[in-house]
Amino acid sequence: MRTTRRNTLGRACAGVLLAGVALLTSGGTAVADDPSASASPADGDSAGPTEAGTTFRTATAIQQNTKATADASTGDYLYWAFPADAGQRATVRAKVSLPESATRHGASTWQVDVYDGLRRRQACMYGHQTRKAAPDASAVELSCVLRTVRAWSEPWASDPLPGTYYIRLTVVGLAEEDLGLPVHVETEATSADQGGAHDVDGTLAKPLVPGASSAEQASTASESDTPLAGDPEDGWSSGWWTDRWLWTAGGAVLAALAAVFGYTLTRGGGRPSRVPPGV
Repeated sequence: MRTTRRNTLGRACAGVLLAGVALLTSGGTAVADDPSASASPADGDSAGPTEAGTTFRTATAIQQNTKATADASTGDYLYWAFPADAGQRATVRAKVSLPESATRHGASTWQVDVYDGLRRRQACMYGHQTRKAAPDASAVELSCVLRTVRAWSEPWASDPLPGTYYIRLTVVGLAEEDLGLPVHVETEATSADQGGAHDVDGTLAKPLVPGASSAEQASTASESDTPLAGDPEDGWSSGWWTDRWLWTAGGAVLAALAAVFGYTLTRGGGRPSRVPPGV
């Protein structure tokens, strides 16, 4: 009888262990590191600003999943700024509609660069950061997929950190006669949440958002319902909650179940090993 109960309990524990492993495995699957994993614009994305800044200080603020447009002259430096929080892998896209080929004197090469809140240039994991447009091309499209934003990093490292990110678009190769020709530009920043696989033990005291101090930001936020430039619409993450908590709790539960299962397999038989005399 005891052997039957022990076997039943062992099978139940084994079933729970397998279910827990399957749950953690399916819940913790990370997004693949390939271009198809980056977020794409949603159908309901709203239109954004219709102008661009010409320096870091005058960069036009945009939110993620919002398409910004601008009419400019070939040779201008165009700047936008958007927020990126911990755990996000941002993707920047830009499309330049070129003037009619009859007015151009040759090919042109365009480039999009991304800088963080400390104005450190961030490398693209993949994408078409620089592209050459043929003399008869009507448009050129650029993209840059950044590394995942970390909640904290060593001071000497150049890891992406939560805060403002700057987009800079310009032409880097052009016939001199084509300088000043009008172009129409569309740009957008999206991101994909990478989950707890990229979490670190630490957070910044505050995100890297250049500009007003914390007191000035709080005062401005209380006077307006619109988000501050460089701040996400739903605010910055608090930094203490990540899905690593789920892994920790799940691991503790599995460890407890494994201990119970091991005990049922290794404990003695129905009679104690030492039987008192006369029994």
